[in-house]
Amino acid sequence: MSDSRLPVTVVTGFLGSGKTTLLRHLLSKAHQRLAVVVNEFGSVGLDGDLLKTCGFCPDDEVDERIVELNNGCLCCTVQEDFLPAMEVLLLRSNQLDGIIIETSGLALPKPLLQALNWPAIRSKVFINGVVTLVDGYALSNGSPVGDLKSINEQITNDNSIDHLTPINDLFRDQLISADLVLISRSDLLSAKSFSLVRDEVKKQGNSITNILPISNGKIEPSVILGLCKEQNNISRSDQNDHDHDHDHDHDHDHDHVDVISEHLRFEFQIDQDVLKKILLKLVPEYQILRIKGRCWIEGKALPLQIQMVGSRFNSWFESANDVSWKPSKAGIDLVSLSLKGGVKKAFESSV
Repeated sequence: MSDSRLPVTVVTGFLGSGKTTLLRHLLSKAHQRLAVVVNEFGSVGLDGDLLKTCGFCPDDEVDERIVELNNGCLCCTVQEDFLPAMEVLLLRSNQLDGIIIETSGLALPKPLLQALNWPAIRSKVFINGVVTLVDGYALSNGSPVGDLKSINEQITNDNSIDHLTPINDLFRDQLISADLVLISRSDLLSAKSFSLVRDEVKKQGNSITNILPISNGKIEPSVILGLCKEQNNISRSDQNDHDHDHDHDHDHDHDHVDVISEHLRFEFQIDQDVLKKILLKLVPEYQILRIKGRCWIEGKALPLQIQMVGSRFNSWFESANDVSWKPSKAGIDLVSLSLKGGVKKAFESSV
């Protein structure tokens, strides 16, 4: 089976930044078979109930698809709670298209990402991306959280937190770990205020990380989750191919931002390291959000599966679906999602 590794998407951000609202939108609009691991303080059962009622799966599957971990901050309970929960979900991996992890607002993302590389699960999953939500309205008023008092009470009263990280340091860690930053409540910001918020996020995080505005959790699901396995990935572009060569670009509206999809299909020999170098170079210039597809390398029995979000590059050799396009000897078949058009031409000129 192609793409047998499940994509795991980590959604992080402080309490009130809009994580659950985003997840409800993704679960109801993505048309993917998703499982969710929810970890939150001070709202035991609340987030899980909000997700369960969004109608993303049959009622008899809800309890299996949503796992609630309320015993403490995930980064502090990785071995006790997170790893066993993941192992249970992965027993049903052939019935899922992906897993979303909603972390507590107090969680440090890095220990969780390290856990996804543990031997017990790393051969079955890959990190699809880390998405950090930022309350744009709160940050425009001088704080990364809207209700600082509640956050401080949470830190003080919860004995299960093993790390005492100042809010600003935790905010910085969430931004540095992010592959994509979403500025929530952006509809409440003027153009000038949004620009100032974006500059502050870039200053505290990674300067090349893509930053998008979002309101009421609405965003094109493929931007967050990627293109879904065989039924929604590059085989979709195959249906649009004609004898002549041209781009098949599509615009997706999601809160003032157009996402451009381009299909990169070429028959030529290319080295794996060279391919990675070219793609990483194009990411900041064209604000590439995602790349998915395959590279056939001459002499290799299996194609190289490629999954990329921002500058996070994942690859492994694995068989392709029988109906997938294949070059006569070597080549690539990739789909990119970007904020700036011209990825295909830029790639072609870089080879």
